[in-house]
Amino acid sequence: METTDFRLINWELASTTAAKLVSAGPSLSPKQIAEVVADLRVKADASVEHVHRITGLAAAADLRDSQVLIVDRPGWAKANTQSFEAMLGPAMENLAKTRGEKIGDATQVLSATATGVEMGAILAFMSSKVLGQYDPFAGLLRPDLPSGGRLLLVAPNIVAIERELKVDVDDFRLWVTLHEQTHRVQFAAAPWLRAHLQSKIAELLASLLAEPEALGERLRLAASDVVRGKKALEASAPETGSSETGLLASLRTGEQKQILSHITAVMSLLEGHANVVMDAVDSSIVPSVRTIRQRFGSRGKDRSALEKWLRKLLGLDAKMRQYADGQRFVAKVVELMGMDGFNVVWEGSENLPTEHEVHHPQDWVTRMGENATSGNKAVND
Repeated sequence: METTDFRLINWELASTTAAKLVSAGPSLSPKQIAEVVADLRVKADASVEHVHRITGLAAAADLRDSQVLIVDRPGWAKANTQSFEAMLGPAMENLAKTRGEKIGDATQVLSATATGVEMGAILAFMSSKVLGQYDPFAGLLRPDLPSGGRLLLVAPNIVAIERELKVDVDDFRLWVTLHEQTHRVQFAAAPWLRAHLQSKIAELLASLLAEPEALGERLRLAASDVVRGKKALEASAPETGSSETGLLASLRTGEQKQILSHITAVMSLLEGHANVVMDAVDSSIVPSVRTIRQRFGSRGKDRSALEKWLRKLLGLDAKMRQYADGQRFVAKVVELMGMDGFNVVWEGSENLPTEHEVHHPQDWVTRMGENATSGNKAVND
């Protein structure tokens, strides 16, 4: 079996399934759509200067190695299937070499088709919730794409939320793009981070794909619950005390959990930093920022029972808690060291916090101080 023909997930089917299952979003005329797209591009450009000033990261001055895309819900789902496929490439090749002969062509086709549909159902749900996303791995797709990744802004979701919250349109769009552009700046400030994170994700995927049945089983459970509906979801709800929820509950080995711990710490750092930047945005930048924060923060209270369950199943609520931890970490470090002191985190992978340090920022501050002392001693010696 050729490695190039080996597939565990039919990504094209995942993309088309998501497009069929998700609603288009708010009703907009072609003229309104064009106006929203143009305005989001303006807001995305305008936000970079504010990110530059707040973070002090010189990389914000030049972001030409990445691009901004304004997409609809199916477009977001398709972009993510492309990135997933690119990231899975090395792990898939390894699986084909080690287990390809044991997985027959017919079995592979059936599995790839079923998992493609299931992944499409998950992406359909996600695509109606995401406002924006920075994808640092887009350059893996084709050599002609910008190496620095791409910023995706999901126009119908942004319009839906600004209407739901009844907030100032200009202010809300700038507020959203400020958060997403911060992620773009982070990877520009740490050009090594993309490859580092990619290698860790590939390592985790390779470990998971060594047991494709376990991963496939978890995907099938998550996707079937998405499709089956509220009554079935409530009937199959796990015990409240269960500590393992979400797709990553299939992690079993200590090595897998260690890699995930590192990835969790990095993602907590990135999201926490973006949230700290958002907190630094005042009324001089976004006049109605206090109203936006208050109304946006209260949205979770109005989620349906179905959506709350799906978020738990997909691990989204756990991620939000991790990001809050990351925000507390960044805020405390900035308090202790200033923004310039915190910015050493972008200098190399050895400066990334561990998951323990995310919860104990003083330990990271101490370690960075010891690193600086060791560096000075080496120079003096």
